[in-house]
Amino acid sequence: MATHSELRDFWEHRLEGDWTESGVGYRALGRPFNSWMYRVREEVFLREVGQLGLRGVSVLDAGSGTGFYVRLWERLGAGDVTGCDMTDAAVERLRGRFPNHRFVRQDVSELDAFEDASFDAASCMDVLFHITDDDRYAAAFRGLGRVVRPGGTLVISENCLQRPEQRGEHQVNRTLETISTLADKAGFDIVRRVPMLMLMNAQVDASLPWRKAWGGLLRAATVTAPTGWLAGALLYRVDRKLVRGRRESPTTELLVLRRREED
Repeated sequence: MATHSELRDFWEHRLEGDWTESGVGYRALGRPFNSWMYRVREEVFLREVGQLGLRGVSVLDAGSGTGFYVRLWERLGAGDVTGCDMTDAAVERLRGRFPNHRFVRQDVSELDAFEDASFDAASCMDVLFHITDDDRYAAAFRGLGRVVRPGGTLVISENCLQRPEQRGEHQVNRTLETISTLADKAGFDIVRRVPMLMLMNAQVDASLPWRKAWGGLLRAATVTAPTGWLAGALLYRVDRKLVRGRRESPTTELLVLRRREED
């Protein structure tokens, strides 16, 4: 498993060379497919966060990457948006893309650049499962619990396995029990959990034969840009319906958490 410094170098190099949806997404499936996949993510985020009444709030977007979710916060009418990322490659480009917002180089497992209870809401999207060190993963929840004010909102995406944990060099898929426990210790209650994707991502919470079969099919369908675009366009129509009609997902889910009021 890669060390934290190795992971930082990995993402620095990756985003320096590919600051697009494929750079922050499922790179093996190519940019055309990832662009369709992120359209489903966008719809779910706007639907779920849009009903929370967060217009005008101060927001921290932790692990901003390309700024995909910064732009969605703008569309939802958020007030002051601050972003952070562990890479210089992302931060420099984010400052150019969003000159009206603040961006700092800061790892989500540290967050010491921000004061206690300084944000009404925070998001940490498609980031947490890339933290392979368990201590840093727990520290990320503690940090988010510290910077979000009591009564505030945290929105994350995670894989929430109900099967055994899966560990890789650059990603750890943790159990729903682990995620819920750490969120609770950080002062958060999970108020909503919904599918963010269904078929357009690795089936990490499915049986091993299905995971391998579907993963192989996706890679075969996206071997060229044109076929990847077509596969994405077709699965987009399916996934955007499935995420509305299911309560559980075999892949990434969106969680809305509320920071408990202090006693």
